[in-house]
Amino acid sequence: MNRLIAINLCLIFAAALSAQDSKPDPGLLDVKRIYVGELGTNVQATALRELIIASLNSTKLFILTENEARADAVLKGAADDKTFTDTYDTYEGMSGHESLGKSASGSTLTGKVSGLYGANSIGDNESHHSRERKHEAYASVRLCSKDGDVLWSTTQESLGAKFRSASADVAAKIAHQITLDYDRALRAETTPPTTAPAPSKKPTP
Repeated sequence: MNRLIAINLCLIFAAALSAQDSKPDPGLLDVKRIYVGELGTNVQATALRELIIASLNSTKLFILTENEARADAVLKGAADDKTFTDTYDTYEGMSGHESLGKSASGSTLTGKVSGLYGANSIGDNESHHSRERKHEAYASVRLCSKDGDVLWSTTQESLGAKFRSASADVAAKIAHQITLDYDRALRAETTPPTTAPAPSKKPTP
């Protein structure tokens, strides 16, 4: 009896190992809790990280955690927000020139010579010099499982939107992209594969 129990336990343990080995690799749909790691050491990267956390949390697809040990996946990468100045130089010019001349010469008893000449010139030149201060933000991030496998990645950049700063726009783009990819993966998993209909057999005469 004890031998039979031991054999059954071995069979159960082997079946559990087989099921564990046959489990598919984790994907984006398996991620429930995300930890966002450091995306840089400067102030701009730290601020952008906070915006990404808020944007990902607004999707309601994942739980954002500050405890990396509890996370199913970690968002890693690099991000920054730089300030630069654009300089514009323009030049506009308009010019005109008009001349009119008439002369006559001859010899008379008095030696009199007559002549007529006229000229007109117009010029208008204008130059403009302007400087505009701008922000350029970027983020290249990847979502990694605990085993180090990359589950998802994206690179986003922005010069700013109408109602958002450059950093806020990058964070919104990341959240939008992961939502699109999540929905695409969900549809692929729930949609049954289409099978081609079997060819009909022609009746034999």
